[in-house]
Amino acid sequence: MILNVLKQITTYYQCPLFNKAVRLYGIYEPPYIKAKEFEIPLYPVLNIQLRGYKYPVLESYQSFIHKIVKVFDFTVNDSIPFPHREFKIKRLKIGSTIVDAEYDLKIYERDIQISNVSSTKCPIFIRVLEASLPEGVSLVIDKYDPILQKKRLIPNKELIDVKTELEEFFESKQK
Repeated sequence: MILNVLKQITTYYQCPLFNKAVRLYGIYEPPYIKAKEFEIPLYPVLNIQLRGYKYPVLESYQSFIHKIVKVFDFTVNDSIPFPHREFKIKRLKIGSTIVDAEYDLKIYERDIQISNVSSTKCPIFIRVLEASLPEGVSLVIDKYDPILQKKRLIPNKELIDVKTELEEFFESKQK
């Protein structure tokens, strides 16, 4: 009897209709039931401005920021060094105009432009930067302004002199 049942099953299984009619079933979910996926908003291009009195400290902190940016999966668009600014500071004796001490200070500045900054990671990123800020370095994070590119350029004294000579030459020719 068992042999007879096995024979029937094997002959039924070998039926070509059965081999072609294999169907997979799944759960149908209408499109209006699917949970709406929220897109995390991104900040515009941000400018991280670093200022400090010691060049090596500023440079090492800038490289640290580059590593942190890589960890947070942000994109570094540009990293700009600005020319240093020099200040001469005089300390006067109390109640007089006599100079007690004179200091020459140089302020170095670096700007880093980053993009693809998500609104969920940015507060954590800023907190990490604030917590690791070295002494004597100031940090300003702001929206990127293209006018900063002009601030980056150092005026060439020789080029300015040649331009003024050309202008004087053309003015003398016209007269």
